[in-house]
Amino acid sequence: MDMQERQYAEKMRAAYAPANEEQTKLEQLKGLDRKVRRPAEIFAYTFGIVGALVLGAGMCLAMEVIGSGLMAVGVVVGVVGIAMVTANYFICRAILRSRRKKYAEKILSLSDELLDQQ
Repeated sequence: MDMQERQYAEKMRAAYAPANEEQTKLEQLKGLDRKVRRPAEIFAYTFGIVGALVLGAGMCLAMEVIGSGLMAVGVVVGVVGIAMVTANYFICRAILRSRRKKYAEKILSLSDELLDQQ
């Protein structure tokens, strides 16, 4: 068996071997960071997409691409979309701030343990 085949066999063995159940402290720290950021990111993308769609629908109504004589309604819908897109940033920051406060103690203790080990 040449070296390339041996490396491939080791790679396959590692891929199919039972996973090591114990996570390292660095993996735990990365997991906690994902727990903090993921809800804020999901909200930001979802609310941002909805806000952009509302803004686009308002623009279409205002320019009379869809419907006729609905310019005033289009302006109102467009302003609501602009407000949603603008508020998205502030709401996302608030969610992130509250999540950071919730997980701060765990993250700081894990990072202190990692830094003390070096």
